[in-house]
Amino acid sequence: MSKVEEFEALRPLLFSIAYRILGSVAEAEDAVQEAWLRYDGSATRPASAKAYLSATVTRISIDVLRSARVRREEYTGPWFPEPLLSDPYEDPARAVELADSVSMAALLLLERLSPLERAVFVLREVFGFGFDEIAAAVDRSEAACRQLVVRARRHMAAGRPRFAADREERQELASRFFEALKDGDVGALRNLLAADAQLVGDGGGKAPQLARAVVGAENVARLLASVVPRLARVEVSFERHEINGQPGAVYRDRDGRVLQTLVLDVLDGQIQTIRTVLNPDKLGHMGPVADAWEITRELKRAPRQGS
Repeated sequence: MSKVEEFEALRPLLFSIAYRILGSVAEAEDAVQEAWLRYDGSATRPASAKAYLSATVTRISIDVLRSARVRREEYTGPWFPEPLLSDPYEDPARAVELADSVSMAALLLLERLSPLERAVFVLREVFGFGFDEIAAAVDRSEAACRQLVVRARRHMAAGRPRFAADREERQELASRFFEALKDGDVGALRNLLAADAQLVGDGGGKAPQLARAVVGAENVARLLASVVPRLARVEVSFERHEINGQPGAVYRDRDGRVLQTLVLDVLDGQIQTIRTVLNPDKLGHMGPVADAWEITRELKRAPRQGS
């Protein structure tokens, strides 16, 4: 195989590693491209293209994450990962780990780890790399990498919910949720939400966003039931879509531009958290982005139902 063929065959894996370390589609794509440039510019051919490129994209991602941490500390409002509509890498032997590790909840837990812990955890727990490969990738001893994994596992386990829903249960609950959402049915929405359910939005200061998280089934249900039907009156529609391996939806304006994404976190038979991403910087990889401020102004001008 030529270098290009080897790289293209490995691109899905490289992107998936980088995205889990960085939580950003754009930064992951840049890391993969930089890995290619280093591979293409190397005078020698490595014994294993997979080992070389995986190590290279990991090192690049660690460096990018270290600088990104500073920006995230100064971020306006809650920070969420960039929505991922589909993971390009598939491995039937690790399907459960891959699906779990890309969820919004898991990626937010990964934010608790240091960049080095995060990278080692991703390589070992998600992709099943050997400790010898991980040690070479992060320039640490195998013993040090084992300790890093132990610490990372402990941090991750402390934040994980005790009961998670299976895929079929999530989809069935999501179907009922989106039907109730479309109808603006407060009672039906409330019945699907956990008592302490939260609605949290990421606008990054670049789009209208909630001043703070909305907490409680009644409050969340009433807000959703009041806002979503009004959006329909200004020709904003939503299409259901799996996002980060979870049930969700993509909202679009009348011209088909992306307004926001919405993801449901389902636990123990109820919707625990609803996360929306409106920051236009995080939506550009999905296509043209709508002007959320203009839609907000249009909503204010639109007559209320019955008036």
